[in-house]
Amino acid sequence: MIDRSQLANRYDFKIIEKKWQQKWEIEHTYQVSEDVSRRNYYVLEMFPYPSGRIHMGHVRNYTIGDVVARYKRMRGFNVLHPMGWDAFGLPAENAAQKNNTHPAKWTYENIDYMRDQLKELGLSYDWKREFATCSPDYYRWEQKLFIEMYHNGLAYQKITTVNWCETCQTVLANEQVIDGTCWRCDDQVEPRNMNGWFFKITDYAEELLADLNTMSGWPEKVVTMQKNWIGKSSGLACDFQIEGLEQTLSIFTTRPDTIFGVTFMSIAPEHPLLEILIKGTRHEKEVTDFAQQILTEKKHHSLEEDIEKKGIFTGRYCINPFNSEKVPIFVANFVLIEYGTGAVMAVPAHDQRDFEFARKYNLPITPVVLPDGIELKPAEMEAASTVPGTLVSSGSFTGMDSIDAQQSIISFAEKNGIGSAYVTYRLRDWGISRQRYWGTPIPMIHCESCGVQPVAVDDLPIILPEDSDKSSGECAPLNQRPYFYNTTCPKCFQRARRETDTMDTFVESSWYFARFTCPDSDDAPLDEPKSDYWLPVDQYIGGVEHAILHLLYSRFFTKVLRDLGYLKVGEPFSNLLTQGMVIKDGAKMSKSKGNVVDPDQLIKQYGADTVRLFSLFAAPPERDLEWNAQGVEGASRFLNRVYRHIVTFAGRDRTEYSFDDQLAKANRDLNRKIHQTIKKVTHDIETNFHFNTAISAVMELFNTLLSVSDDAHANQADTPIVNEAIRAILILLSPMVPHFCAEMWSIMEFDSTVDRQNWPDYDETIAQEDLLTIVVQVNGKVRSRLQAAADISDETLTHQALEDSNIQRFIEGKAIKKTIVVKKKLVNIVV
Repeated sequence: MIDRSQLANRYDFKIIEKKWQQKWEIEHTYQVSEDVSRRNYYVLEMFPYPSGRIHMGHVRNYTIGDVVARYKRMRGFNVLHPMGWDAFGLPAENAAQKNNTHPAKWTYENIDYMRDQLKELGLSYDWKREFATCSPDYYRWEQKLFIEMYHNGLAYQKITTVNWCETCQTVLANEQVIDGTCWRCDDQVEPRNMNGWFFKITDYAEELLADLNTMSGWPEKVVTMQKNWIGKSSGLACDFQIEGLEQTLSIFTTRPDTIFGVTFMSIAPEHPLLEILIKGTRHEKEVTDFAQQILTEKKHHSLEEDIEKKGIFTGRYCINPFNSEKVPIFVANFVLIEYGTGAVMAVPAHDQRDFEFARKYNLPITPVVLPDGIELKPAEMEAASTVPGTLVSSGSFTGMDSIDAQQSIISFAEKNGIGSAYVTYRLRDWGISRQRYWGTPIPMIHCESCGVQPVAVDDLPIILPEDSDKSSGECAPLNQRPYFYNTTCPKCFQRARRETDTMDTFVESSWYFARFTCPDSDDAPLDEPKSDYWLPVDQYIGGVEHAILHLLYSRFFTKVLRDLGYLKVGEPFSNLLTQGMVIKDGAKMSKSKGNVVDPDQLIKQYGADTVRLFSLFAAPPERDLEWNAQGVEGASRFLNRVYRHIVTFAGRDRTEYSFDDQLAKANRDLNRKIHQTIKKVTHDIETNFHFNTAISAVMELFNTLLSVSDDAHANQADTPIVNEAIRAILILLSPMVPHFCAEMWSIMEFDSTVDRQNWPDYDETIAQEDLLTIVVQVNGKVRSRLQAAADISDETLTHQALEDSNIQRFIEGKAIKKTIVVKKKLVNIVV
């Protein structure tokens, strides 16, 4: 029996939270291993970059994942819930330089601090699986995977125009350029020709696109974003012969039905044929200067930005293979070399961009698709016509429906050898070369005699040198470290040069979730039986800002790992939750805005469970959470109210109890509320993780408990039902506030510990409200009686009364003046 005199009147979170954290750590409560006899569940939050401190966004993200993990354990699942560190990257270099230290030292010190912060939150991680991606024990396997991808044609090197960030001094992937700026520093990105390494993600474009249709557990917004980024287009590919030259201009169009309306050709300023087109002509200098001007302007505009259309005539023409008409070739600022062929057939009558360009440069406009009942006169057109219709001026296809004509024109082109059906994608291969120090070294060697050679697998890992370079500093790139790049060729054993680029840090985060299933595997990247047991991740949680970069790369890597024989699954994450941001003063919390709330201070003032409760209660997880100091106070008050109430009842007799129909009404109401709350909380967690409404339901149960308990001092007979209500409250809240519920469970001297309890079931019959008999009158006379739930609203009751068949006979054809509801007794309809 608990001695209540020894219990404080206020919940002492500092002592209690530390007590349970130490117990969980000593007993390895959340360590897990494979067990084929149990249902398994893998929940994972996107692992953090060890920047030095966790922020409120971290708190919210990891608390959501922890609730899911704890809930699933109580449902009987064998739950994997790991944590690690996305540890390579440019911020560590910058911070290390700023603090005159080494990136490795800075990173591992941050990891130590942040690990302690996460443990203070009571997160139920299996810490024995922890790793940092900057550890050679991790990236040695990444280097092995790179070599295997190289042997399978999925990793290759080429000279290409890349996205260069001058501020960060490195290349960026297309996906890392946001509105023309660097995703990290927000400075302008410029094109630059460089030799770099690429992953052939385009080999998986169709599968990446098709599999999106199977991902019912992902937000539609994310699925749509990935579909648009992959950007599949089907249409016609054909060549326009350049007049007077042997070369042709290759084009691709999704509108072959408009090909008879081509009146000019547009090419990108970087098009490889431009120099040939203008060489030795009177247009050469003017066109060259214009092209250079456009390339300079492109540095300062995003691809999506609506800029003024500009162009210049090259002096050359090409021949339309369908009607042999000669059309002028222009260099235009809106044609992108990165997409399609870098040349675009222009049909100004049916494309708005081409229409504006043609009007500006006085080029012909030839309508070839007439909408039903509309005549298009070029001189009178104010905009391009983009709707379907009937073909005109289109040779043998004239008179055809424009949609039907598309395939007919493609078939004609294939039959006559002037074109073919073609599928293209917006997606481009993933450029992974980075010219920075703090990253995974690419395991390749350049030999003058043998060419590019992979490092021998037995020589892995190629370790990133963690000593400082005396001449270049702590973060000197690898191309400034001769002791690193001077080596011998693994094939001829002559002098050679090691690759000095490091991998894009998104490579590390593209397969870490798989390594968590077997972090101690020391003879292969993955242990197949363990990976097969756990994967795919059942629930992945993170920000929507990763919809394209991280999530797309992870899907690609999973398919590669499958094809290399390491995995059986083709998709990494069955279900995805993209949680909202934490907002303060109308903006996302950030140091630059000066609106950051420090979780450490909150935990010191209120305790981890209060911070957890607030972050879950303030908003549904998919919505932004508006910071509210009063909300934190409210969460603290609620926990203290529950604490004081439980302490009050801790010493009461708690005998075995079964429900029956003889219970007093108050007890019957509480019993019903228990089952209603279990049903509500279970539904809200299972369907959409709406922890806010689940917590609200528990609060309602607690208020009902208080109303019953007020009578308990006069009559001890209701003690068992109070105990049942307290059990339910503690079990239902334990995933949200685990320290608090563990302590309260102990005080109540219930069996075992709360986190080892099974999630409670509810009885649908008990959960139903009592039915009341409602009298229905028409003009004051009883005309019918209804059976209705005790908590029915006046609006619903009135609706049911008006729909009653007996009442219908007395009000049919009559105007209803008003309805009078006497709550829980009658409805009087005045006609």
